[in-house]
Parts: sequence; C-alpha cells; structure tokens
Amino acid sequence: MSATRDGDPRVPRINAAIRIVPDFPKPGILFRDVTTLLLDHQAFKDSIDIFVERYKEQKIDVVAGIEARGFIFGPPVALAIGAKFVPMRKPRKLPGEVVSEEYTLEYGTDRIEMHVGAVQPGERALIIDDLIATGGTLRAAINLLERVGAQVVECACVIGLSDLKGQEKLGGRPLFILVECEDS
Repeated sequence: MSATRDGDPRVPRINAAIRIVPDFPKPGILFRDVTTLLLDHQAFKDSIDIFVERYKEQKIDVVAGIEARGFIFGPPVALAIGAKFVPMRKPRKLPGEVVSEEYTLEYGTDRIEMHVGAVQPGERALIIDDLIATGGTLRAAINLLERVGAQVVECACVIGLSDLKGQEKLGGRPLFILVECEDS
C-alpha cells in the first residue's frame, strides 16, 4: 500500500523534497537522499503526520527503527502514537547483551542488533526505515522481532524502489510507503 497510490495531496511535496544523486555510491545508482527532506519543515512534518495518522489506532507497542535513517522517522512516530522506540543497530553499536540477525548484501553479509529485552513476546511492532530496495534489511528486522515473539504489524518506509521488488522478501508482511519510485 502506498500514500502515492492513495492520492494523499502531501505526497508530491514529500517527493519533491527528496534529492536524487546520480552515480552514488557507485556508477549507475540513483541515490534517494532523505536529508534534503529534513530541510523542508513542512515536507518532514507531512511525512511524520501521514505515518501517525496510519498507525495511531493500530495499538502499536513498539516502533523499531533501522539504523540510521529509521532513527530519524521512528522516534517522532513512536512518541505521537504512544509506543516505545527500539533502535535496530549495526553490529557492536549497542552496549550490553544483544540479539542479532544476519542478512545478505550484494557482496557479503551484514547484521542488525537490538537489546535483549527491549521487545517483549506478544508486543505489536511497526518497523520503520527510510527506504526499501531489495528488502534484505527489512526482512532481517522482521526475523529478529519475530524471533523474540513480537507480532510485526507492518513495515513503513518513506521511499520504495518498486523495480527492485523488495516487498517480495517480506514474507507477506504489509508494507506502507510514502513515495514510490520505479527507477533505482
């Protein structure tokens, strides 16, 4: 599901605020830079407002934000809907005991971690990140949350690169995106 397809009048402003950087981080890639969205107060507020409107009545217990840009969008949403925020970090960034999930990248593997006990069995979770491309990171976040007994209600991203078919890796979990892009 997407705010773009729903015809939300705020989406064009959000889309216009996202800078496209050609050939970054390597030739042939069109990088979607959300840092310019953060410079546009109204577009940033609209992004948060759309997420809050969608999730405020869904009884979400935890908003899990994926490092690093999920940390930008997740906390204000969590505060507004009355949920806790749980950071999902890259390896060796969290002090204390962690639970982790490895996932495959184009050239190797990576891992995300969260604190043991941050999420309780039966809690309803929303996962937030800035972008879904191939879906590997979101899939790892789903696996990690479900392994500790959480129920993943939905994944939410500001940008979706639909031609990379990342949603197919989510195992049928719902995905909500604000801005859909066909070219990556």
